[in-house]
Amino acid sequence: MKKDVVVLAAVTTVSTIVAVVLLVRQWKRRSEQRWRYAQRILQKFARECATPVPKLWQIADDLVAQMQAGLTSTQSTLQMLPSFLPSLPNGDEKGLFYGINLRGTNFIIVQARLGGRNAPMSRIGGRSEPISDLYRQEIPIPPNIIEASSQELFDWITVELGKFISMHSEGLQGGEKNLGFTVSPTIAEVAASKETTITWKDSLLGDAAGNKLLNEINVAMEKHSVDKRVFALVDDTIGVLAGGRYYSKESVAAVTLGMGTNAAYIESAQSVIKWPDQTPKPEEIAINTQWGNFRSSHLPITEFDTSLDAESSYPGSQIFEKLISGTYLGETVRRVLLKMAQESALFGDTVPPKLAIPYSLRSPDMAAMHQDTSEDYEIIDEKLAEIFEITNSTTMARELVAEICDVVAERGARLVGAGIVGIVKKLDRLSNRISIITVEGGVYEHYRVFRNYLHSSVWEMLGDELCDNVIIEHSHGGSGASSIYIAASQP
Repeated sequence: MKKDVVVLAAVTTVSTIVAVVLLVRQWKRRSEQRWRYAQRILQKFARECATPVPKLWQIADDLVAQMQAGLTSTQSTLQMLPSFLPSLPNGDEKGLFYGINLRGTNFIIVQARLGGRNAPMSRIGGRSEPISDLYRQEIPIPPNIIEASSQELFDWITVELGKFISMHSEGLQGGEKNLGFTVSPTIAEVAASKETTITWKDSLLGDAAGNKLLNEINVAMEKHSVDKRVFALVDDTIGVLAGGRYYSKESVAAVTLGMGTNAAYIESAQSVIKWPDQTPKPEEIAINTQWGNFRSSHLPITEFDTSLDAESSYPGSQIFEKLISGTYLGETVRRVLLKMAQESALFGDTVPPKLAIPYSLRSPDMAAMHQDTSEDYEIIDEKLAEIFEITNSTTMARELVAEICDVVAERGARLVGAGIVGIVKKLDRLSNRISIITVEGGVYEHYRVFRNYLHSSVWEMLGDELCDNVIIEHSHGGSGASSIYIAASQP
């Protein structure tokens, strides 16, 4: 009897071990299958995002064609808006200037003293600049003011400007009379109120709507005894271009690359048809391309970009911006991760609920994960837990996250590079002139890998023979400083 019991126990133990072994094998097989499926999703995504040099040239050529069409007609995805500034800086401007950069839910007031291009340099942000007495203040706009009339908004801004000037100079009459005023409509503004955004875009055209706003700003200045005058409302990218021009005559274009994106460049007067008959035409005109809306059949669009666009506040528009700007880089990564979580159980059998929240992954967090050089991707582990409450990720899963970030960033950066080359080609400066492109914005400034991919794409497109003809520089003076150069350039 005892022998039978022992035999039965042994058989039971063996059966249990066999069952456990089978379960482990089954689990491993299922895990391997899921991992291979996640890899296939990544590989397909990477193929569709690929930007080989021939494709980049096709995109650059399409941009040139759209720029030419936008200058002469409305049959273009690019608006090609002339700035109507009577002049741009030449580097000789001197004085104490003030500027305002309006950014939707906040604005920046800047004071700076320009000493001329050849003035002694000051260290600003680790760089030598011919600027001194630089002060900057970012001020949030209260919700009740955002919802108020434009006149109430300008009254409130003027009061804050008066406080700022009093703090940094001797009374409200400090500095030059010209006040630079640049506008940076954000994605949040577009989503919140298309009517408001259209008003701001129209204000940059020098038409009746723009003149009305300009008059309201100057009425507010007079009302509150602030001895300043605004001569033009200018897109912030035009201001960045003006800043580049202050330093070099070879500065011919500017790109803003932050939460949104835009490009501006210097065009010859004879190429600009959209100009009021009564207004004197300068020899060179700064053009606001509004390149965020650029479209081309050669753009590498994936299923994730298509769904992002369809679910956005303005489907079918701003396609280029949705591929390259800070608002959308992290969102694209999130959508890829969500599909992997749903279809390959990348983060376990249950899809993390917070992974389904749109725009929860911001571009600074994406950059931090992408640039994680720790052995086990510790920063990615921290960000997944912080943003999505994913606390059970494996090292292999975190490596996959880094690879997705790399695909999205490389595509975006290389598309920006193609856009820059396209603008220089439009100006016919690729082979015979030095062209300086000034870039402003957090994506360019803080996302090192993105910046490196952008530079390398330009080098690849132009080759050793021509790559030295295009110089890409970070903007001068820091955030909001573009308004200073607009103030300095006006008569």
